[in-house]
Amino acid sequence: MGNSALKAHLETAQKTGVFQLTGKGLTEFPEDLQKLTSNLRTIDLSNNKIEVLPPLIGKFSFLKSLALNNNKLTALPEELCKLKKLETLHLNGNHLRQLPAVFGQLSALKTLSLSGNQLRTVPTQLCGLRHLDVVDLSKNQIQNVPDTVGELQAIELNLNQNQISQISVQISHCPRLKVLRLEENCLELSMLPQSILSDSQISLLAVEGNLFEIKKLRELEGYDKYMERFTATKKKFA
Repeated sequence: MGNSALKAHLETAQKTGVFQLTGKGLTEFPEDLQKLTSNLRTIDLSNNKIEVLPPLIGKFSFLKSLALNNNKLTALPEELCKLKKLETLHLNGNHLRQLPAVFGQLSALKTLSLSGNQLRTVPTQLCGLRHLDVVDLSKNQIQNVPDTVGELQAIELNLNQNQISQISVQISHCPRLKVLRLEENCLELSMLPQSILSDSQISLLAVEGNLFEIKKLRELEGYDKYMERFTATKKKFA
């Protein structure tokens, strides 16, 4: 892509606060964006070939939304975590194995999408994020859901298409969790904590495609309590 095209995009971005350059085969983060650190509210560089997110990302202190879906990122710089206004972060379809240790500093984060990466566990850093609404960790290599998950503040947690065979009973203690997606994992019915049904806030539990028949779920103690929450929520949205 020529410089003139990039220049035009930069000029537009300066006026709109939005820089979007997707599917252009970019191999690196455009350094010229530095000129717009105080203008930009949204950056979308999805569907490129970016391998490294440079430390300068930390300078975009007004950024609210960052999308880098379908790139070639293997790690994230700690500087990303300086973005105190960032509310939406989309990193689907990269090669991420873990998040920076200081990820919990992204205090405004509401939506986090990490579908299609190489995470092996639910990152404990997510538990420090107080405003998190939706977390998508589908299509990773997660095998178990640890005790720390009980502190997760999310309303929806998507763990579809992982390799999960164990879930901590602490998931029932998530204060705001309403939607839990666990489709296409490796769960035996005995490994699904019954307290999710009997003693949690969860009103939508999606568990199709595991190692048990759904009708067996209905025989578990607490299923009627879960159905009460499910029905009440459905009425609310109907």
